[in-house]
Amino acid sequence: MNDPVRRALISVYDKTGIVEFAKALSEMGVEIISSGGTAKAIAAAGVKVRQLQEWTGFPEMLGHRVVTLHPKVHGGILALRDDPAHQADMAKYGIEPIDLVCVSLYPFEQAIAREGCTLAEAVEMIDIGGPTMVRAAAKNHRYVTIITDRQQYMSVLDELRANGGRISAELRARLALAAFSLTAQYDSAISQYLSAQQGQTFPDRLTLSYRKVSELRYGENPHQAAAFYRSGDRREAAVGTAHLLGGREISYNNYFDANGALELVKDFDRPAAAIIKHANPAGCAIDDDLVEAYRKAYFGDVNAAMGGIVAVNRPVTKELASAIVESYARWGKKLGAGGFYAEIVIAPAFDEPAIEIIRNREGWGPNVRLLETGPLTGTRNGEKYLKYVVGGLLVQDRDLLAVNEDAWKVVTKKKPSDRELADLRFAWVVCKHVKSNAIVLAKDLTLLGAGAGQMSRVNSARLAAQLARQYGGTGSVPLAGSVVASDAFFPFPDGLDVAAETGATAIIQPGGGKKDQDVIDRADKLGLAMILTGTRHFNH
Repeated sequence: MNDPVRRALISVYDKTGIVEFAKALSEMGVEIISSGGTAKAIAAAGVKVRQLQEWTGFPEMLGHRVVTLHPKVHGGILALRDDPAHQADMAKYGIEPIDLVCVSLYPFEQAIAREGCTLAEAVEMIDIGGPTMVRAAAKNHRYVTIITDRQQYMSVLDELRANGGRISAELRARLALAAFSLTAQYDSAISQYLSAQQGQTFPDRLTLSYRKVSELRYGENPHQAAAFYRSGDRREAAVGTAHLLGGREISYNNYFDANGALELVKDFDRPAAAIIKHANPAGCAIDDDLVEAYRKAYFGDVNAAMGGIVAVNRPVTKELASAIVESYARWGKKLGAGGFYAEIVIAPAFDEPAIEIIRNREGWGPNVRLLETGPLTGTRNGEKYLKYVVGGLLVQDRDLLAVNEDAWKVVTKKKPSDRELADLRFAWVVCKHVKSNAIVLAKDLTLLGAGAGQMSRVNSARLAAQLARQYGGTGSVPLAGSVVASDAFFPFPDGLDVAAETGATAIIQPGGGKKDQDVIDRADKLGLAMILTGTRHFNH
């Protein structure tokens, strides 16, 4: 244990709980030094506080930019108590030791998140004195306690009361780690903001900062430890910012699949429902009636839907909740499905009756997770898409392009009908969210079958056709007149043969292959309409 805490310097932007904390310290005989609004708040509560400018003999200046940047402050924080040279300097210059530092920083991230925040306003919210004190105290945590979060107040007070005014080395070390993590995150936010201001999409030095939300039971597999971290960007409704309304804790794989499901339904303006299994759509549909959209999505693959993630882009009503929990009884049992259970239902909102219906469903209530995202307003944040490789990190823009119809070209003799064109738009969006190589079969704005992750495109086409024949026709959606979407060009015409045999009449694909003309010729021979988008949607 150190010597007892005799002197504390308090300087906080967030004053929640600070008066009570300062009062408790004062009652233990701790001298409190403070300045500005913090000192006023403490003094107004009748707590004795020593003004910082009186203590240092130097006034605040430069519009509050220089307050704590003084040798008496940093000497008092950084001095080694058992170093004779340090003690001699302190005696020579009249520096008194500071045993506890309590700081909360200017809320830079909140400032830049505010609509209309200017560069000048953002710069003024870059804290200088605060991080300097935090780093100094954290560096000297052998002697000094650093507090950077109001959630830490009680643990510090508990130790002080239990240990005669002393703080254990273990707690000081934990608080120092939290302090350095905070300043790293703070500087990262500033760096990212200034990089964006200067148009640097990929800066020379990439700094990332995420805050741990929870440790997970395990990662992709039970032998892998895992945790979930949240970014500071809250502008976009997303899995990372969603509110868990009930159910078990979310697993590593659940997070990944729920993200895929939500991002898919976000791409539709009309009411949409999707069921994701192992990162791929097992079903997806759009319809003005969200319950009908869900019904058609469920028919996509009634067996794969078991244990899947259900996502919708409109609030869950009691009617939709009833359809979800009764999927097997209403439709699946007739089709020979093995049952149905949703791991997660994710939506912008849930009506109270809908929550009760899902919670009260036998076998579901204690387990199914309900994730409420808030309105899907269309605002997208500036986060990059990251992939880890051993020894490095791949960074790219998110694929936010859905339908770039202005660039589409009909390259076949047959032109798509209005109905086919609507289905092609739908299939193209769904295909973007299927793992490559991706082939999607769709009709009536409904996913009939998806071939994902195959090493050859023709095998993806065969898989999509097989699933469509097995399940796609069961929801009163005959395969004749369906459409096909491919996330990349057809290297050979054989994929078109599979599509035509399944009943497809129109194709959408990026084009750009060496054998494009052969593929177009085969489409003409088969009587298919074909659109080239000029844009690829690989999703590895």
